Amino acid sequence: MSTSSPDHPVFPPHRPCLSVDELIRIKNAKPIRSLADLEAMSADIFKSDEELDEFLAFTYAERRRDVA
Repeated sequence: MSTSSPDHPVFPPHRPCLSVDELIRIKNAKPIRSLADLEAMSADIFKSDEELDEFLAFTYAERRRDVA
């Protein structure tokens, strides 16, 4: 067993366990109320339509991966 020191930090770093409600409050998250809200959010997250398409393709492939 090893001990941590300033030269050797602990990985992964210790993070407090927060509830979903606490995370929502900290992030000041708001519910998506319309398609326009979702569209505005995705414009901030994805730099291009191609990047969004790649993310969606990956997400759908991961969902189907364990189905077979």
